[in-house]
Parts: sequence; C-alpha cells; structure tokens
Amino acid sequence: MVKLNEREKDRIIEMAWEDRTPFEAIEFQFGISEKDVIKIMRNELKESSFKMWRKRVNSGTSLKHLKKRASSIERFKSSRQKQISKNKISKR
Repeated sequence: MVKLNEREKDRIIEMAWEDRTPFEAIEFQFGISEKDVIKIMRNELKESSFKMWRKRVNSGTSLKHLKKRASSIERFKSSRQKQISKNKISKR
C-alpha cells in the first residue's frame, strides 16, 4: 500500500463517504485500490461507522462503482467540489 500522510488519509475518507465519488476516482488520484480504501476506512473509523459505510457502499443504489452508474454521469466529482489535480489538492 502507498504511504499516505494524514491529510491524504482524511481526503480519501471524505471521498469514500461521498456517494457520488467512485472508487476509480480515488484510485486515479491517490493510486490505491478499492481494497486499500476499505483497509483505511476499517483502521480509521469507529467500528459502527465502518459497518454503516460498508452497508451503504454495498447497497444496490450505491454509485461507488462506475459500472453501477448511469452513463449520463460523466464526471468523478460534483461541480461544487474544490478543484483537485491528480493526487494534489489545489491551493486555496
């Protein structure tokens, strides 16, 4: 697994919680797989929070996988989300 600092871990957790951000976007920006995201979530969240997140991700309505998304959704992020370039967060 890639060595991540606290800020990157926080951003990955934030992206993992967002329903509209697929695992592929996290992999694109940070170079970590879905399995690694799950490991981070398991290690960083309380057990009850992790279970709630996993239940949401595994539900039939989850958009966390590109294959489950409607083809009309073409972007990884909301238009209101701050600009992110690869694995670097833009300066504010």
